[in-house]
Amino acid sequence: MIAGAWQEAHEIVQDQDSALAAWLHGIVHTFEGDLDNARYWYGQAEKPVASSELTREWDAIAKSLLAA
Repeated sequence: MIAGAWQEAHEIVQDQDSALAAWLHGIVHTFEGDLDNARYWYGQAEKPVASSELTREWDAIAKSLLAA
């Protein structure tokens, strides 16, 4: 995971223009605890906001990345 490397994670996804990047941006904000920004980015990705099962959410994102 990205444990604590929030700035680096933001730099990677913020310049990308795709639903997948928005989804990643949303989960980064969720891990960071910034739920207002997370909701915005999940909306941009057209995904429901992550539940408390962040490991499951992270797995879903990883599968999407591998399929891309």
